[in-house]
Amino acid sequence: FVILVAMSPQLLIDTHCHIHEHEYFTENREDVYEQSRTAGVAMICVGTSVQSSREALEFCRSHEECYPVLGIHPHEAKGEDVAQIRKLVEKYRSEIVGIGEIGLDYYYSHSPRDSQLHMLRAQLQIAKEYDLPVSFHIRDALPENSESSVWADFWPLLDEFPGTRGVLHSFTDTYENYLEAKKRGLYIGVNGISTFTKDESQQKFFTEVPLDDIVLETDAPFLTPKPFRGTMNIPAYVGRVAEHQAMLKNVSPTDVIRATTANAKSIFGI
Repeated sequence: FVILVAMSPQLLIDTHCHIHEHEYFTENREDVYEQSRTAGVAMICVGTSVQSSREALEFCRSHEECYPVLGIHPHEAKGEDVAQIRKLVEKYRSEIVGIGEIGLDYYYSHSPRDSQLHMLRAQLQIAKEYDLPVSFHIRDALPENSESSVWADFWPLLDEFPGTRGVLHSFTDTYENYLEAKKRGLYIGVNGISTFTKDESQQKFFTEVPLDDIVLETDAPFLTPKPFRGTMNIPAYVGRVAEHQAMLKNVSPTDVIRATTANAKSIFGI
């Protein structure tokens, strides 16, 4: 896909990666960045904590075609200070392209649900005040472990903030919840899962969801797409996600790049 992207009038945009985080990328960060830029990929670097958000700001200041998104992940909801995110957004608003990744995660129990709900509401308020899009992390519990569906909590809370725009990052849920997202103007983040899932309903969804409703992402260093499974994911591999979408939809990779890049630019204002 390197040659493909070089010939394309549009960049590929990885709308969700963690290349900035010291926890994951240390000695190889610059090599990963250069490889991704050579592949024609721009990167949206998404925070997961106050420290990660600071790292996103620092990294994006010194690297071209990198854009910071600041926020506190639901896993960290109990122990983080949302006031620090507000201060960063207030100080660096002109550099920031979004709030995230924020949301609810009922699959794990790293933070209590009431803490997650409080943190999500507080960060949606910041997004509203500063007119920023949102990168959402929404993951449901397994049916046998669920007191209630995460979506039963998420949709009413989101509706407290009408006009919120953004992306459901790493979406693998039902077509019905996709339609609920579409009704609210949210986009769907498609990543490496689309290339390796064995779930027939997910395969069907990734085939049928229109290009007008999706953006591409890697979630690097996680969720490495085929044929690179077993290695660390990097933003350059978003090209493989584009190629797979082209194959599923029987269109050209350039068509996928053009549509998803336009969507990403529209959402994040880059």
